[in-house]
Amino acid sequence: QVQLLESGGGLVQTGGSLTLSCAASGGTFSIGWFRQVPGKEREYVAGITRAGSSTYYTDSVKGRFTISRDNSKNTVYLRMSSLKPDDTAVYICAAAPTLGEIVAGGIEYWGQGTQVTVSS
Repeated sequence: QVQLLESGGGLVQTGGSLTLSCAASGGTFSIGWFRQVPGKEREYVAGITRAGSSTYYTDSVKGRFTISRDNSKNTVYLRMSSLKPDDTAVYICAAAPTLGEIVAGGIEYWGQGTQVTVSS
């Protein structure tokens, strides 16, 4: 069965960096990172195709976040730098055959989430 496990969240100061990991089992998928803040709409932050040949970033994180993957470990990373308080959220990874399906909402598999808190 497909399972996704996020790790790497924590507390950092404004301007700091964190790297999140999404370890997948049960298959190789396109992976999207989402973030959720209570009372706000879930936001699609970044995505990467199965082979890592194409990536997506939402405008607010372009130039600050980098998504990558190591398929030998079946793990996707989200490297976050220049963090802002507005980046505070629960970060969740999701799997689908294509990024197009992630954008369209055709997501079947979700991780449990990892908390990122950026202090001011």
